[in-house]
Amino acid sequence: MSNGNKSGYQLRADLLGMAVGILQDRNDRQEQNEHFLVENGGGYERKRVTPYTTDDVLVVAEKLYNFVKTKD
Repeated sequence: MSNGNKSGYQLRADLLGMAVGILQDRNDRQEQNEHFLVENGGGYERKRVTPYTTDDVLVVAEKLYNFVKTKD
C-alpha cells in the first residue's frame, strides 16, 4: 500500500481505537463531574459511572465508519 491508503482491516482497527477513546473520554468526564458535584454540592452522593461495553464500542465504531463511507 505505497499510495498511503489503509486496508479495510487497518481502517476498522483505527475506528475501533477511536471508539474506545471516545467512550473512555466520556467516562472520564462523567467521573470528573461526579467528583466535582460531591466536592461542591454538599451532601451529594456520587453516582457510579457505568463502564462501556464491547457493544458500546461497536456502536460508536459503526457511526464513525458510516461517516467515513459517506461521500456527501
